[in-house]
Amino acid sequence: MTARLARRILTVSAMVSAAAVALAGCFLLPRPDQSAAPHRSPAPITDGVAEDLLPFYQQTLDWTDCGEGFDCTTVTAPLNWSDPDAGTIDLSVIRHAATGGEPLGSLLTNPGGPGSSGVALVRDSLGFAVGQALQENYDVIGFDPRGVGDSSAVACLDAAGMDSFVFDIPPGQRRSAEWDAFVVEQQQKFAAACEQNSDGILPFITTESAAQDMDLLRAVLGDEKLNYLGYSYGTFLGATYAKHYPDRVGRLVLDGALDPSLSSQDVSAQQAIGFENALRAYMASCVGQSECPFSGSVDEAMGDLAILLASVDRDPIRNVDGRMLGADSLVTAIVAALYSEDSWPFLTQALTDVLQGDARNAFLLADFYYNRQDGAYLDNSTEAFLTYNCMDYPGGETDAEKAASSAAIAEQAPTVAPYWEGVDLCEVWPYAPTGVREPIAAAGADPIVVIGTTGDPATPYDWSVALADQLESGVLITRVGEGHTGYNKGNACVDDAVEAYFISGVVSPDGLVCE
Repeated sequence: MTARLARRILTVSAMVSAAAVALAGCFLLPRPDQSAAPHRSPAPITDGVAEDLLPFYQQTLDWTDCGEGFDCTTVTAPLNWSDPDAGTIDLSVIRHAATGGEPLGSLLTNPGGPGSSGVALVRDSLGFAVGQALQENYDVIGFDPRGVGDSSAVACLDAAGMDSFVFDIPPGQRRSAEWDAFVVEQQQKFAAACEQNSDGILPFITTESAAQDMDLLRAVLGDEKLNYLGYSYGTFLGATYAKHYPDRVGRLVLDGALDPSLSSQDVSAQQAIGFENALRAYMASCVGQSECPFSGSVDEAMGDLAILLASVDRDPIRNVDGRMLGADSLVTAIVAALYSEDSWPFLTQALTDVLQGDARNAFLLADFYYNRQDGAYLDNSTEAFLTYNCMDYPGGETDAEKAASSAAIAEQAPTVAPYWEGVDLCEVWPYAPTGVREPIAAAGADPIVVIGTTGDPATPYDWSVALADQLESGVLITRVGEGHTGYNKGNACVDDAVEAYFISGVVSPDGLVCE
């Protein structure tokens, strides 16, 4: 996998796409309750705020009706939290008011990414983001973090440029000098376009800044403490908030956790292994079904899939729109479908078609992964994702560490290993990273619930265990099963524990296992 795709996969959340891919985008999400309470604007909370930040924390929100039971507003934040006079950015916010009467407060949500739109999550998929009980008791808040969506956003290439960056197949043999030179040139074009078109915001698109933005949102929404439900990368955002503002932590649930102490090299290796394991779980289910294009044991089926990947790597398949399906795009399609068991039948169909020389369904999966439709990119999630990761991960791994990581991937993820690693986009990024990778304790915070799913490929279960151990007040809930994240996925044990915490403050026993 070339670096442009590996970086995309590193910590991506498919919170919305996992559900949508299951029906190839042809599905109906539950519409929100439209009997929500009218607009309300509590007074901002400014206790303990530095004087130079008071103009931001004292702003009054101008909510407008944006249809179907939602209110929308824009919050102004400092571009540079270390220099509040250096300019501002806009944060797009959407609210679905509590349907059950007087709310317990605001519940901020984040679908992950980094780069996924929280506004879109709440507006288009409220019932997927939070259960009915939380809708009744909280004003559910979606927001686009800085750099994302309808907030002040990263902008890079047009649709044709993005197609070239994401889908073009380099010339020559994989990882040859010719191959790598093409990839580097593509990356340089992308990075230069981001710098040119993003209006000077790139160095400030960091999780540290986004966490500070969340405290601003908490305050202007009128909440003494932050109540927050974060998925995938959203767990890192929530944990970073808790690191900086432990005394302002209310009820935090971090679902599908990242381990904040891991380097990008460690993340990449462990995710490769996670997706390989998920692929084996898929194969174990597939080979017993008549429509499965593979047969025999799981090992035999995985071997046949490896042969298929090598085949399209050697001889890409032309799609009806002219794009060529190589191994990188096919791996992206496979990864997209592994976020949820509900997507496995569609993966079966896509692989069956590829074996017959038809790339259409594989590209449907890959396109959904990139939120591409009819040749257009519906958001800037890829650009924002890459920006956050290049600013958040300090890099600097030694050659020995890189070699050890590659060896682990080759040994434990042999099917995806040839396509997983490559030239790193962040080596040509116009700004040096400012993030750190370290354990987060958030000493003094109220209980923070961490949910891990045993078969989660994108955020392996061990990461949730690690984060819960690092957090001084961490409480671990284990969901036994496949797929990414655990809450609102049909497991009543997990759902009941999460909702009891948010609504009544009842903390589940640490180590609760939900089968």
